Amino acid sequence: MRPRNSLALAAILLLTCIAGRLGAQGQPPAPAPAPPQGAPGQAPPQGPGQGGRGRGQATFPAQQRTLADPAIIARGKTLFEINCRLCHGADLRGGDMGGVNLLRSNLVLTDQHGELILPVVKGGRQNPGMPVMPPFPQIPDDDVKAVAEYIHAVAFTMRGQGNPPLSAEPVVLNIVVGDPNAGKAYFDAKCSSCHSATGDLQGVATRISDPVQLQNAWVAGGGGRGGGGGRGGRGGAGAANRREVTVAVTTTGGQKVEGRLDRLDDFIVTLTPADGVQRSFTRNGDVPKIEIRDPLAGHRQMLSLYTDKDIHDVTAYLVTLK
Repeated sequence: MRPRNSLALAAILLLTCIAGRLGAQGQPPAPAPAPPQGAPGQAPPQGPGQGGRGRGQATFPAQQRTLADPAIIARGKTLFEINCRLCHGADLRGGDMGGVNLLRSNLVLTDQHGELILPVVKGGRQNPGMPVMPPFPQIPDDDVKAVAEYIHAVAFTMRGQGNPPLSAEPVVLNIVVGDPNAGKAYFDAKCSSCHSATGDLQGVATRISDPVQLQNAWVAGGGGRGGGGGRGGRGGAGAANRREVTVAVTTTGGQKVEGRLDRLDDFIVTLTPADGVQRSFTRNGDVPKIEIRDPLAGHRQMLSLYTDKDIHDVTAYLVTLK
């Protein structure tokens, strides 16, 4: 009798499973929730984290931060355009001077309301392989925090990896608001030792017709024709390398090797001479003797000294050099 009982029990279990599956298949699927509707003829509303392939809303820490008052953000945008755009770019993703991409900076992403950005702006920063950021102690703390709030407001609009921030139609700014006479006086006092309005900068406003690009060029150290700046440079091979940092290394045996500076730290100096063969020298204090020639050192030193008025005045003067 035991075999018959086992077979009967197995048959009952099989029929129970089949009935359960048929019942599950007979139930209609639950209707999907209706998508959010916008106004007629418009796409459904999207949160700051949506767009592109993003599907969530406020999924990144940068989009969960509380934004500042619109007036503070607007003031920060103006200050950024004046003080930061040249290095970090109009869209915050890096500019002509090689500044970092602020939208991907870990420091900026971690900062909340300027508490981490303020010390960097005040004290400067140097990261391996990146241009040195000079200190800007003259900028008030509230202005630095306003710039930070503007940066966070731009990051808030990011739509997904690889997409630039949302922006309205480009606004053409009239930056020629300085005094050209004051700009000429400043140029004669601070710039004429290397540059000349009748030499390398003759016709600079014709070569660079956009005032914004002209301002960026002269602040960064470009715009002239000659390799040596100065009085009537004519370009040529020197002009192509006028921004190149070179170094001369003199060994203890008196051998002098010169070339393009590739690397310099406390332990080694690496350069590429004219023959194209890279050479490295171990450093031990002041041995070997090293002489660095940086054509743009003067411009970099002036970055922390310029005032807004200085920049506006010199730009207003340079746009007259057609």
